Amino acid sequence: MNSQPGLRVVTYNIHKGFSHFNRRMMIHELRERLRHVGADIVFLQEVVGEHGAHAERYENWPEQPQYEFLADEVWSEFAYGRNRVHAHGHHGNAVLSRYPIVRFENQNVSAHAWEKRGLLHCEIEVPGYAAPLHCICVHLALNENGRRYQVAALIERLQREVPEDHPIIVAGDFNDWRNLAGRRLADGLGLVEAFRDHRGKSARSFPSNFPLLRLDRIYVRGFRVEHTEVHHGFPWSRISDHAALSARLSPQSAAPSRRQ
Repeated sequence: MNSQPGLRVVTYNIHKGFSHFNRRMMIHELRERLRHVGADIVFLQEVVGEHGAHAERYENWPEQPQYEFLADEVWSEFAYGRNRVHAHGHHGNAVLSRYPIVRFENQNVSAHAWEKRGLLHCEIEVPGYAAPLHCICVHLALNENGRRYQVAALIERLQREVPEDHPIIVAGDFNDWRNLAGRRLADGLGLVEAFRDHRGKSARSFPSNFPLLRLDRIYVRGFRVEHTEVHHGFPWSRISDHAALSARLSPQSAAPSRRQ
């Protein structure tokens, strides 16, 4: 058990690299703040893969996709799931990792033609772990019917693809202010919500300058939650309209069984 390293993970809706109301391009400041967190695995939402108009407008717009720019020299592995394609490019979800990503797939779970969503599922080889770590980055719909469909798709995918004794981390922007997804994920997959498990309540994460709504989550299976933190207020509130969430996890010898 001691040979299995603990992990620090972070989830962050980066608002395409812009501050509130798109007032300032903040991708460079964002990269510095993420590096200070010191996470092993990073779950990102609203990540720009390409945007020709921004590249022309902003002199210091990164030449490479945002996920490559953010990963540079710190996270050697990354995966990107393109969800929305538009006239100037595309954006979606991304996972950055210090450990090898051996397989990834982006499953289209769009509930409507005008709101493209995906489940970015990565298998990561962590040294000392007997089984691959399954990491799923999500950004769920704004409406309840869409979220219900997407949570069902998430549960069905993991029940089909992931053995019950393999560790799982599901993180992202759930847009689930009524906390309806948590029980379904617990019953269907044996997941626990890191902040609720550690502090008793899900974290307030939106808006980042004074968080009121509990939109962002980290769900885990096969881990103990050692510490959680909401990264909000200055300077985080200048970077995105969401707060970043981080959790320090230690592996359990076996994943908990599903509830009956």
